[in-house]
Amino acid sequence: MLQFDNIIPTDSIPTVAQETSALKNMSFDQLVDSLVHDMVHFAISLAVAILVFYAGKFIIKKLYDFVFRILHRRQVDASLSTFVLSLVRIVLYFILIVTVIGILGIETSSFLALFASAGVAIGMALSGTLQNFAGGVLILLLKPFKVGDYIEAQGFAGTVTRIEIFNTIICTPDNKSIIIPNGGLSTGSVNNYSTQAYRRVEWSIGISYGESVQLARETILGLLAKDSRVLQEQPADGPTVAAPVVVVSALADSSVNLSVRAWVASADFWGVYFDHIEEFYNVISSMKELSFPFPQLDVHLSGEK
Repeated sequence: MLQFDNIIPTDSIPTVAQETSALKNMSFDQLVDSLVHDMVHFAISLAVAILVFYAGKFIIKKLYDFVFRILHRRQVDASLSTFVLSLVRIVLYFILIVTVIGILGIETSSFLALFASAGVAIGMALSGTLQNFAGGVLILLLKPFKVGDYIEAQGFAGTVTRIEIFNTIICTPDNKSIIIPNGGLSTGSVNNYSTQAYRRVEWSIGISYGESVQLARETILGLLAKDSRVLQEQPADGPTVAAPVVVVSALADSSVNLSVRAWVASADFWGVYFDHIEEFYNVISSMKELSFPFPQLDVHLSGEK
C-alpha cells in the first residue's frame, strides 16, 4: 500500500501571493537588508564564477598545448590532430560553462537534461551525418588511403586531394572534384592503386586464324624489350613474375586472341598502356604475315529440294 507520509503538503509550499504578502509585511529596513544580502551573495557568486572561468580558461589552454605536443611528437596526421584538438577544446569548455552556471546558482540538472534532449533530437535528424563523422574518424585512424593515393571507390576513381571529417575529396583524371561521404568509404570496398610499387599491364590482341602465333609473340616481345619502362627481369622489391609474356587467351569466333602481360612501375602504368597499344596496331597492321581480323560470318546456302 502506498505511503504518502514523506510527501510535502502542498499548502506548505509558498505561493506567489504568500511571498508578495510577506514582502508587504516587511519594513523598509528589513527589505533593504534582504536586498543587500542578496546582492552581496550574488556579487560573491559572480566574482567566484569569473575567477573560476578565467582559471578554467588557463587550465584548458595548458591541456590543449599538452595534447598538441603529444600529437606533434608522435607525428599524428594533420587532419586527425585538428579533429582531436577541436574535440578536446569543445568538451573542456562545455564542462567549464556548466561549472560556472552552477556557481551562479542556476540549476544545472535541468540545463543538462535540456542539452541531452536537444542532442538526441539533433542526433536523430543528423544520423547520416554522424555516420559520415564516424567514418571519417575510422579513415583517419586506420589510414586505408592517404592524400596523394589513387583510389577507386563508390563508383569513382581518382587521386585523393583532401580527407575531411565528413567527406573525402578525390580528383578524377579529367580534373573533376568528387566529394564522397566517409560513411560509405569506411564500410565499403576501396581499391587503392598506390599501395604497390609495381602493376601489371595487360593487352588483348586478336590475329586471324591460320597466322603464326609464334611470330606474333616474337614481334610483341621485341617491341616491349625496347621500352625501358617495362620490367625485363624481377627487381628486388618487385612482383614474383616480371618478364613480359604473350599467351593465347581465347579462340574467338573471328580471331585468335592473345593476352599480353608486362610489369611496370605504378606511375608508368597508363603511359605504357596507351603507347604500346598504338604501337601494336601500327606494327602488326603493316606486316604481311600478320593482320587484324574483322568480324565475319560464314553463310552456307543449300538448294531447295
